[in-house]
Amino acid sequence: MARSGYTLPVFAVAAAKAALQHLLALSPNPPADEPSVTLDLVPGEATIPIQQVAALDGVTALAITISDPGDNLDMTRNTPIWAWVQMGDRPPDAEAITLEAGDGLGRTAAGAPAIYHYARQLFDANLLPLLADHQCLTIRLILPDGRQLAQRTSNAAFGILEGLALAGTSGIALPHSSSEQLETYRSTLCTTVAATPDLIFCIGYNGRQAALNLGLPESQIVQTGNWIGALLVEAGLRGAKSIRLVGYQGKLLKLAGGIFNTSSHVADAKLEILVAAIAQVEADVFPEERVAIMQSVLAAPTADMAHQILSATSLVDLVFTHLAKQVSDRAHLYIRKYATVEVPVTTILCDRMGKAIATY
Repeated sequence: MARSGYTLPVFAVAAAKAALQHLLALSPNPPADEPSVTLDLVPGEATIPIQQVAALDGVTALAITISDPGDNLDMTRNTPIWAWVQMGDRPPDAEAITLEAGDGLGRTAAGAPAIYHYARQLFDANLLPLLADHQCLTIRLILPDGRQLAQRTSNAAFGILEGLALAGTSGIALPHSSSEQLETYRSTLCTTVAATPDLIFCIGYNGRQAALNLGLPESQIVQTGNWIGALLVEAGLRGAKSIRLVGYQGKLLKLAGGIFNTSSHVADAKLEILVAAIAQVEADVFPEERVAIMQSVLAAPTADMAHQILSATSLVDLVFTHLAKQVSDRAHLYIRKYATVEVPVTTILCDRMGKAIATY
């Protein structure tokens, strides 16, 4: 069975709690530090290993945890998370906990730390009970690999700059390929379709943010992970009247090639599908030029780079509109084949920055 793990906010809070506990235990003969801390996951509970913890002075400590997302295809695996924690006297009307973005933790365009509701809830639930009424904490979170890892995400499209975000709505990281994760998605779909027959399918947190940035109703959003095919059929069986697919073109265009599990570990023919579309569209382009474009796209290291190559040509709009149509048509036929119902499907392909580049 696939092993679940924990999301990035959990490890950040664990490091902060370990540092605070270390400060609270300081004495002429301090007890040995525990190799782990227990957290309230709101709901649930987890025990998280601590890599290192040390006092920097009498009121400041630093602790380090290592991210473990379980059997999840997650780029944050083995990422160190540092929490610099400083205790102080709480001024009147001041917050008990102040969170700061150190190097590698993203900031919003307004300069605020990219630490969202669930993560803040975890900090409050696990650290406030350890503080006296007169005490306060400043917590600076540092992700040494955060800037580098952020370059492989769509964070900038959602206003998250210079690093990773502490985002998400759960502390548990279920493997996207696991049956448990699929059942979670199915359960959410059933709840959503019971309230509205018009659905919006999004891949992952960034797909959800792209849909919201496009002004689409949050009440219709269903996150799919890589299980688009199974959830298309489920939606048809549950009485959906329409489905809109929204997401990064490098993921969704796989459906144009008949690939309905979009994990790159299942199939990764996105560049080949893109090249086939370049060959198929009608355009006033010399054959030699078209072939050169196809060769450049096929040699691209990423789907994002392939899109940039096409954007420098007259083919870009034709190709991605063609692909959006193919995605919609294939998804519609997939539902018809396996659910024996007719559900119209539309598609919005987005670039790495979350901007819509084609709709059909």
